[in-house]
Order: sequence, then C-alpha cells, then structure tokens
Amino acid sequence: MKDLPDSISPDRWITHLFSARSAAEGGTVRRKVVDVERLIGRDRFLQEVHRRGFRVVENAGQFIVFCNREPVYLLTRG
Repeated sequence: MKDLPDSISPDRWITHLFSARSAAEGGTVRRKVVDVERLIGRDRFLQEVHRRGFRVVENAGQFIVFCNREPVYLLTRG
C-alpha cells in the first residue's frame, strides 16, 4: 500500500485493501496491526471483514484476512 497518501479516509483505505487482486480472487491480504489501528481502527476493520463474510486471524503483529467465505482451520501438531 505504498502508493497511498499519508492521510486517507477509512472508507478509501478499505476500498483499496479489498480491491487488491488477491482479495478479488478469494485469496488473502495481510496488514500490520499497528497500521490498521492507526489508519482506520481495529473495530472498523473487524466490522468490515465481518460485513463481507470473511475471516481474519491475528498473529505476530499481523492481520491475515481470508477473502472468501470458506472455513478456516488452524492445523497444529502435538
């Protein structure tokens, strides 16, 4: 998202995020938690993910959004 201006409205940021090719193809998008919180706020971000019926996980300071309505399984060993 390097091509965005320093100041951007939350709605425009969301539009830009979810118009990425990966999102449009049902893949994933990843953003730093601190950037999301600074630019639009955690609550607004999570509301938008929920509105679209997507899933999101948080790990190591990153949000990973699964841009489809398929179930997400966390696979671990042991």
